[in-house]
Amino acid sequence: MKRVSLALLALAAAAPLRGQSLLYRGPNMGGSWVPDPAVVQFNFLHRFYVAPGPSHAVVNYPSFTLAAGIAHGIAFGGKFATKSLAGTGAGAQSTNETEVFVRWRALGTEGREGFSVAITPAYNLLAKSVDGELGVDWTRGRVTLEAAARGISRELGTPGQKQVALAGGFVGRLTRYIAVSGDLGSFMAPVNGRAAWSVALNLLIPGSPHTFSLQASNAGSATMQGASRGLTTFGTGSNFILYGFEFTIPLHLKRFSPWFHGSPKPVALGASGAAVAAEVNMTAVKFAGDAVTISAGQAVRWTNRDPVEHTVTFDGAAEPGSPVIPPNGSYVHRFDKPGTYTYHCTPHPFMKGVVVVK
Repeated sequence: MKRVSLALLALAAAAPLRGQSLLYRGPNMGGSWVPDPAVVQFNFLHRFYVAPGPSHAVVNYPSFTLAAGIAHGIAFGGKFATKSLAGTGAGAQSTNETEVFVRWRALGTEGREGFSVAITPAYNLLAKSVDGELGVDWTRGRVTLEAAARGISRELGTPGQKQVALAGGFVGRLTRYIAVSGDLGSFMAPVNGRAAWSVALNLLIPGSPHTFSLQASNAGSATMQGASRGLTTFGTGSNFILYGFEFTIPLHLKRFSPWFHGSPKPVALGASGAAVAAEVNMTAVKFAGDAVTISAGQAVRWTNRDPVEHTVTFDGAAEPGSPVIPPNGSYVHRFDKPGTYTYHCTPHPFMKGVVVVK
């Protein structure tokens, strides 16, 4: 199925969105991705540092990205990091770093063959700096190569100092669902501190637009400045390695329309005029009455009582199955041959049912 559901009430939900995919972007790279109009993207990046013994204290470095598509190829958003570079002894009054940005994808589309180019002007509120990035991606088959040039008007921790950073990375997709990636970025002149690096194992969650990655990096935040200079252990200059994960969540605003416009109108799909001998409700993300018995020539009607989309997909392609059934929609299927027909919902494969035809 090309379309999958966004669950509002369950964690395993999905939507028919082109969500940002970590299978095409390194952990410290901005990439060329832009949300579709009326789509909001939320990324949660959580990294942590484990101090050496005897304390083994854990220091957390969470970062959040929120962006929305406002036109074709244009996005507006922000990044928030609770522990920035300024919190490593640079004398800043706060460690909370906020970057607001606009991204324009001037060429191509993330994940498609060939080149994709994006321009991202930004403003870093903590550094009071006007920043910008030119990002270029090149995709061929299972490989994506990335490059970025960043301009910084005021570097964090060094007021008034301008900077330029260069970064590059790669993503190799091992399968449709698994990829590995890495990147390296650094300020150029002067080189303040270590280069920022990262490596990751990236996963596409099947049946959903969500991606997840397990990461190691020495960068404390995902902002342009945070991804251009690596952290070092206090007082030693040695590597300060963070471990963590990132989770991407695309949200289609249209999905929330029932909150404001009531329940959608009923939609009838499937065989019309068939004699319905059994009813199955799809509610609470399960098939209520998961086993029904009918006679050959009769039909079953499935009605979606959930606020998310479902399907009726027969195992082994024994029957053609349904298209996506919207909320308040129904699907009727007539069974002409005796047999036992097992089925499931494609977006929510834990939903299962059986139709016995005698």
